[in-house]
Amino acid sequence: MKKMKRIVLTVTILALFFTGCATGGGNEIAVVSREDGSGTRGAFIELFGIEEKDANGNKVDNTTDEAIVVNSTSIVMTTVAGNKNSIGYISLGSLNDTVKAVKVDGIEPTVENIKNNTYKVFRPFNIATKENPGELTQDFISFILSSDGQKVIEENGYIASSEEGPYSGTKPSGKIVVAGSSSVTPVMEKLKEAYLKLNTNAEIEIQLSDSTTGMNSVMEGTCDIGMASRELKESELKRLKPIVIAMDGLAIIVNKENSISNLKSDQIRGIFKGEIVSWNEIIE
Repeated sequence: MKKMKRIVLTVTILALFFTGCATGGGNEIAVVSREDGSGTRGAFIELFGIEEKDANGNKVDNTTDEAIVVNSTSIVMTTVAGNKNSIGYISLGSLNDTVKAVKVDGIEPTVENIKNNTYKVFRPFNIATKENPGELTQDFISFILSSDGQKVIEENGYIASSEEGPYSGTKPSGKIVVAGSSSVTPVMEKLKEAYLKLNTNAEIEIQLSDSTTGMNSVMEGTCDIGMASRELKESELKRLKPIVIAMDGLAIIVNKENSISNLKSDQIRGIFKGEIVSWNEIIE
């Protein structure tokens, strides 16, 4: 009997060991970040002070080298949902019940709290074109900024940015290409769907990538409208015309099994800079 107990204990210990390895080991935090060029990453590192200037005045991204870097909102969520020790950040409008959003400095990430200025972690959703965009491009933008388009934005969990009246465009025919941010893409798909119900003469292709790629695509002439989940850079502003179409919160997400429900801003900064490496170091 004693021998059997030892065998069971050994098997149990090994099982726990391999389970721990599969989920990052013990309580070690698994940081999940977006790729370079992501507008979500750019907004996140700026809002939490992870991006800092060096001695020469150049901006430096201090995200830990140990971070798991992925290239879309959906993959951040899948990664966090599959690892009990993980933490990441996503567009608030993309949040679903596969992961858990934590409070930041005691404030829950909601549209209402962004509107009343208690939840401070938010950024603009921008689109950008060259000067003098084509007729269909301009008509689609007019729809987005109209009360009809802004209603679509609010229905999908984002904050309206325009107070223009109902859509009354010319409904021109043709095709346009919209490219860029994976955070803006979901609501852009909804805007496209609503617009095409009004203008059946149009065709709109949406290409998902990241904010920087979207801006470059417009400048290179390979798309008509670029999407960015951040403010445009100085180099982009010299060649493009930005338009804010919505405001969006950033949600800090953890695995649903994680007991943490609130993180202070300096704790989030410390985690993503690699200064806090274990959940045991977090005191709510």
